[in-house]
Amino acid sequence: MTNIRNTIQLIGNLGSDPEVKKLQNGKTLAKLSLATTEVYKNKQGEKVQQTQWHQCIAWGRTAEVIESLLKKGKSVLVRGKLVYNNYKDRDGIMRYNSQIVVNNFVLLK
Repeated sequence: MTNIRNTIQLIGNLGSDPEVKKLQNGKTLAKLSLATTEVYKNKQGEKVQQTQWHQCIAWGRTAEVIESLLKKGKSVLVRGKLVYNNYKDRDGIMRYNSQIVVNNFVLLK
């Protein structure tokens, strides 16, 4: 059975072209900004649209394929795991962020 712990799947649109880098160690890294939008009616019956932005990264061959196929505005399904990071900025303030580490993806349109 596949490990289903810490698995995330999102369908959204890319907010910008993927940023792809070849690192000194030879690995390829792709960074993506994915927007997911939820539409619902509030208590007053008004239509509300809420967009969430998700930072995603991919490594290796997945990053290389992302570079060749994905562009700003494309609709995509991503699957991966959610990771949390923390670091101190230049001013010594602790910062926190979350990322989705993409294992695979499906181009939807």
